[in-house]
Amino acid sequence: MPHRCSISNRWMTGLSALAIGFANLAPAEAGTATGAATEWTQVLNNSELVSLVGQSGEQIQNQVTQISQLGHQIETQLNIYQNLLQNTATLPSHMWGQVESDLNRLRSIVDQGQSISFSMGNADDVLQQRFQSYANLKTNLPNAASFSSTYQTWSDTNRDTIASTLKAASLTADQFDSEGATMSSLRSMSETADGQMKALQVGHEIASQQVAQMQKLRGLVSQQMTMMGTWLQTEQTDKDLAQARREKFFSATAPSTSGGERMKVEW
Repeated sequence: MPHRCSISNRWMTGLSALAIGFANLAPAEAGTATGAATEWTQVLNNSELVSLVGQSGEQIQNQVTQISQLGHQIETQLNIYQNLLQNTATLPSHMWGQVESDLNRLRSIVDQGQSISFSMGNADDVLQQRFQSYANLKTNLPNAASFSSTYQTWSDTNRDTIASTLKAASLTADQFDSEGATMSSLRSMSETADGQMKALQVGHEIASQQVAQMQKLRGLVSQQMTMMGTWLQTEQTDKDLAQARREKFFSATAPSTSGGERMKVEW
């Protein structure tokens, strides 16, 4: 029993590490989601892999919640700017600078959500390749889907939704794909009241979408971690049982050889 508790502690330690890694992502680096994901494939030891892949849990869920809260704050702030713009020709430069900052942060949280989705989906793939018991584990996902494919669907839906929102405002996803492109687009839009209003409306809509999408992502992460925890506990229980049987076998008292008849050589 103490051994099982030790494994559980190491598992939760691993969960914390990835959450901290995501929390430390700078906005400019958030789009490079491959870093944490490729680490899964570089780990050769299975126990190290389990410890690394388990990195998310409650802290990752908290991270997604924080992203959602930030999206809601940006949504509220952009709505305030829209109301101000209705009563002025254009927003003053210092205020527009804050708009640019908010919209760039919005672009960043979109990237962070995609990073989490990519990394957790990759973890699911690697676990299925390494552990047959994990691959055979049944989940409550619809149509017997894997978490990997479900994360991919979430990612595609999120990107398509953002792209359609931008297209409705005669913008392209490329214009909001990087910090440089975003800033360039916003500078040109800041020259007219119509351009400013368009940017604010698009930002408000995307922020609203991200709040909803992050709630879905948080639910996926929670469900995946529940399944991983169940699998790990099952694996450890099997190991504990096998170890108990070995200890019982080797600690058993050998049968007595005394009390029998002595063998005599008869001629």
